[in-house]
Amino acid sequence: MRILHVVTLHTPDHAFGGPTRVALNLSKTQRARGDDARVMALGDGFTGRLPREVEGVPVHLFRARHVLPRYEVSGITSGALLLAARRMMRGADLVHVHLMRDLVTLPVALLALASGTPLVVQTHGMVDPTENPVARLTDLLGVRRVLRRADAVLHLTEAERLDVNAVAAPVPPARSVRLVNGVRPQEHKPAREPGSPPTVLFLARIQQRKRPQDFVAAMPEVLAVHPDARFVLAGPDTGALPETLELARELGVTGSLDHVGPLDHEEVLTADRRADVYVLPSIEEPLGVSVLEAMSVGTPVVITRTCGLAPDVARAGAGRVIDSRVGEDAENASKVAGAILELLEPGTGARAGLAARRLVEEHFTIEAVTRALRRTYEDVVRGRARGVRSPSSHGT
Repeated sequence: MRILHVVTLHTPDHAFGGPTRVALNLSKTQRARGDDARVMALGDGFTGRLPREVEGVPVHLFRARHVLPRYEVSGITSGALLLAARRMMRGADLVHVHLMRDLVTLPVALLALASGTPLVVQTHGMVDPTENPVARLTDLLGVRRVLRRADAVLHLTEAERLDVNAVAAPVPPARSVRLVNGVRPQEHKPAREPGSPPTVLFLARIQQRKRPQDFVAAMPEVLAVHPDARFVLAGPDTGALPETLELARELGVTGSLDHVGPLDHEEVLTADRRADVYVLPSIEEPLGVSVLEAMSVGTPVVITRTCGLAPDVARAGAGRVIDSRVGEDAENASKVAGAILELLEPGTGARAGLAARRLVEEHFTIEAVTRALRRTYEDVVRGRARGVRSPSSHGT
């Protein structure tokens, strides 16, 4: 099967995070199973020629034009990408669009509808009800049409399905399909050497929504019990790094904090293996790939109750799930610290790490996700071949 994945952006430091990672992971596994899967996106931040391959996956990258800088990722586009997408659709069996309200994935999805190319849409938690007037206008101009007429709309969680339905009013049930994120199984990391200092890891985009400040604010309470602990702050800065580092200075903990910047995929897994606890205090996190990657090597996690993985982590005992709320910084930090300290207790972290790896192997491998997605693809293509009109094609 010839599959074209379309995602908004790829950068050298992987600043766009989850959607691009998912597109690459799916494409790698699909290609290993014999499909011709490719990724199309804007490229930004590269010097010299744009890469034609990323992690063994053929990619079609086009220079990002920042036509509406105030809207950041939503305001970048490329006329050449849109022309190429239209041309490549003619040879594709199916287009898989990782949709957001932007000038890349939304126009490509509309092109797929206009050309009659089978279309699968995945929103990654990026399309939800909003009061933002520009976003609401975008919904009227195209997002609702795409969601209602796509052959399948993938959601990570029940909360995301409800959000998408609130925007699209609604996606017909027959076209709404749950598909979780998946990662490759990894060897279990070696146990920490007795007496060696513990390591606590934050690895994600350093932005307000991920709440790196809660990670840093938890440090004094943990250091009071483990004065030799190392805290690693990793990931590309998308706006919150200066204030996060300033908070570390105010709290006097900079000597225990290592800011290592963005990491490539192998470096991510290495950092996960070195960590005793992975922390993501993000509020309203759909279903974090970075959390799954940490668990895949046997590192227990600290996440919030609004993370899409919270029920699974709590049920499996794969870490700690905390209540965290915007505007309650001191309480949030104390909850993060308490969860870290629990997982640094002898035996507790080891048991949670084993449970974390088992959880990934049983429910969140990329192979299982790809098999489920393949069934959806086949249903879509078979339905089109029979001339069956998708229920989602009614209405605009």
